[in-house]
Amino acid sequence: MPRILLAEDDDSLRGFLSRALERAGYDVTACADGEEAAAVLDQDWDLLLTDIVMPGMDGIEVARLAAARHPGLRIMFITGFAAVALAAGESAPPGAKVLSKPIHLREIVTEVERMMAAA
Repeated sequence: MPRILLAEDDDSLRGFLSRALERAGYDVTACADGEEAAAVLDQDWDLLLTDIVMPGMDGIEVARLAAARHPGLRIMFITGFAAVALAAGESAPPGAKVLSKPIHLREIVTEVERMMAAA
């Protein structure tokens, strides 16, 4: 079962995303912030799905750490800040995808499925 590391500081969104991805057949580990996600990066992951703007360690920092430890790891960002989404492409690891909030759960699941299929 593909493993997803989810980092999202919004409790309700984190819960919705976790449940939607689990129903789609993924094993999801949900973290409330970047530090919590960074603490489990040594495990094997198929995809990092992270908010960009979080208190403490942001999603870009988590993604850089993850990419350094797991070259080829699929990375997807979700953000409610359009300007951040535009800038993220410059500082994010190569191949990372950026989705802007608000976004429908079905759209996130579809994008995750696309990324997982593109091996």
